[in-house]
Amino acid sequence: MGKKLCGTNYPTSICFIVVNEFCERFSYYGMKAVLTLYFVSYLKWDKDLSTAIYHAFSGLCYFTPILGAVIADSWLGKFKTIIYLSIVYVIGHVVKSVGAIPTVGNTDVHIGLSMFGLILIALGTGGIKPCVAAFGGDQFEEEHIKERQKFFSIFYMSINAGSVLSTLITPILRGDVKCFGDDCYALAFGVPAALMVVALAVFIFGSGMYKKTPPQGNVLGEVCKCIGFAIKNRWNSSKDGLKRKHWLDWAEDKYPKRLIQEIKMVLRVLVLYIPLPMFWALFDQQGSRWTLQATRMNLAFGESFTIKPDQMQLLNALLILVFVPIFDLIIYPLVGLCRIKIMPLRKMATGMIFAALAFGAATLVEINVVKTVVEPAPADQSLLQVFNLADGDVSVKVAGGNLFQDPIKKLQDPSAYELLPLGAPNKELRFDVMFKETSYSCSHEFEERKAYSLIVHEKAPGIECKLVEDYITKNEDGNPNVRFFNTLPEAMNITVGETEFYVPQKYSMSASSSVNRGLYAAVRCSHQTKQCENLYLGLLDFGASYSIVLVEEEGKIVAKKMEDVKANNVHIAWQIPQYALLTAGEVMFSITGLEFSYSQAPNSMKSVLQAGWLLTVAFGNVIVLIVAEGAGLEQVSL
Repeated sequence: MGKKLCGTNYPTSICFIVVNEFCERFSYYGMKAVLTLYFVSYLKWDKDLSTAIYHAFSGLCYFTPILGAVIADSWLGKFKTIIYLSIVYVIGHVVKSVGAIPTVGNTDVHIGLSMFGLILIALGTGGIKPCVAAFGGDQFEEEHIKERQKFFSIFYMSINAGSVLSTLITPILRGDVKCFGDDCYALAFGVPAALMVVALAVFIFGSGMYKKTPPQGNVLGEVCKCIGFAIKNRWNSSKDGLKRKHWLDWAEDKYPKRLIQEIKMVLRVLVLYIPLPMFWALFDQQGSRWTLQATRMNLAFGESFTIKPDQMQLLNALLILVFVPIFDLIIYPLVGLCRIKIMPLRKMATGMIFAALAFGAATLVEINVVKTVVEPAPADQSLLQVFNLADGDVSVKVAGGNLFQDPIKKLQDPSAYELLPLGAPNKELRFDVMFKETSYSCSHEFEERKAYSLIVHEKAPGIECKLVEDYITKNEDGNPNVRFFNTLPEAMNITVGETEFYVPQKYSMSASSSVNRGLYAAVRCSHQTKQCENLYLGLLDFGASYSIVLVEEEGKIVAKKMEDVKANNVHIAWQIPQYALLTAGEVMFSITGLEFSYSQAPNSMKSVLQAGWLLTVAFGNVIVLIVAEGAGLEQVSL
């Protein structure tokens, strides 16, 4: 009998298992927290492809437990399986980190290394998943049922403690630490790799204290053969009209009754698992669609504190740490006092209802979030807005169209883009500009699906029009985009935070660049004849795109700010209800299901049934993968 903790019935060995799980989950969730933004910002994939690959990886992480269970139960045992596959896990993290170093090859090399690393990580994390929880349960004596149930709660809390810290830290390493002139994804992936090395070392250190159950033989293979024989035998005997009590009883001619009874037990549980993938299809979108939703929300808490969109995921793990003791010590006992019997399946069904409510809340948030998004123009159309830099009102009309009927005042911020019908993929359009009772015309070439600004300014002897292409897509990290339009005769250099802008002279537009969100009250700028150290830009807010016009007033250079794409006006705090509902559902669904899967499994098939539980997570991710990539539905439908 192994050593116990402080006179309790808890084995000392579970300390090493819990610490190992904490470090491994830090490693996994830390890497996964920045994965979607890595796909979108670093590999330059679109949102649907990024969502699809994210869920394909998540699904693979939960398909591979079948492989881990087979290896553990039929060959190496749980202890050796955890060690060997943890080594594969570490190698995957290292490869993934190398793939995020910009100087290592081109984009194809980065994609290849990233995908290979993710496959190794999926093999490692998935392979050890059914083994670690079951290995922890094996440390308890059969009579210590309550202690084992508490262990699964502690085990789940260690998962979420690791998730809280990693989801807080790795986005900071990604965004606040700069390497190779950009976000430091190599460091954000490298730190989780180091934690996986620690997890492996801690687990090996406790090897002398573990209760190690020898492998039971190729249990999964025997189960499949037994089921196959029963089906075949029943089919062959159906012609004779013979019947048996259960269809598996047809395997009694070849297989022992004990095995058949154990398979019946497993199948009864697996039938209950059929609706469970729908919960995971909702739950795992925290790291994909909910993170992308956060990039289009206001991330500021007050003037000085902001969070990163991928940090919002830590709320789930943080709430788990709060909710688990509340449910165990308060809610479940109170429900018991009301003479309501708390059955595992009732808990899980209630958890699924809470998950559905969470996505109802997320839908309401998304409906309001998309109001600040400028949708791209459809085929055979473009988007157009007008800037009036002339010294007076102008009226702009499109030949053959009815846009911009109202006069446009000087330096007026355009209210919204207008759809410009082209009737073809490319078309040259003529504009009639009325200024001071005189009409001027200009023509420009437009392409479908693009957005443009028509800049109207004075030039002797009358009016000139300049057409510039606009960038209307919100940044994936939530930061604003800025560009400068120079009306002065000399080129200018402007520094906004750490971003440098070169603005050509004489009615020219700079390139658009992302800057950190913030209040810019005194921006440095320079040109050949003078310095302008106190250029006031005001608040450059989350999600907005700005065109800043540089003009001279009373001998000073002044910035006139135009908002092309509106700032995110839905605060990130509105995501809290959906996270709270989903986490409450997780407490009732996932922890209960984890312990239920262990308690209902025969001794020889505990890892197999744990793998079956994890397989429901895989199918949940497959559902999201099909919807995101196959159906092409909008964000609000996911």
